[in-house]
Amino acid sequence: MKRNTLLNALLVAAVGFGLTATAQAQNAKVGSVQIENAYTRATVPGQQVAGGFMKIENKGGVDLLVSASSPVAGEVQLHEMAMEGNVMKMRQVKDIPVPAGGAVELKPGGMHLMFMNIKAPLTAGETVPVKLKFAKAGEVEVKMPVNAMGNPGAMKH
Repeated sequence: MKRNTLLNALLVAAVGFGLTATAQAQNAKVGSVQIENAYTRATVPGQQVAGGFMKIENKGGVDLLVSASSPVAGEVQLHEMAMEGNVMKMRQVKDIPVPAGGAVELKPGGMHLMFMNIKAPLTAGETVPVKLKFAKAGEVEVKMPVNAMGNPGAMKH
């Protein structure tokens, strides 16, 4: 029974984030931090949230992603997903550590950006401007391509 609960939670998370979409590369750089393969996914009318994903590489000392913002959303939060017992939980975090000489991946099912209160549907093929703020490296704007939705029945967050 516990295994089925875990599998169901993972399936719901996978469907909710539309894991079948393909990312189009978008890169940016600020200080020692390089942003690679940034993207988000299309939304349906009335959908109020969407995830933002990317790889953050750091060639310098330890840094923190402390905030994000975008004109397409009322708020952009930093989120993590993690298993707590047999339940996949999502929660907002204060910051996302970027290790010295290392990388962190913001991806479906893990750390990610969460666009809250989206002002209009995100349409496949357009780009979404997102400003990322790092504690040490400073601010950088990334143009995130909007990829097609992986599942037309994607669950709302």
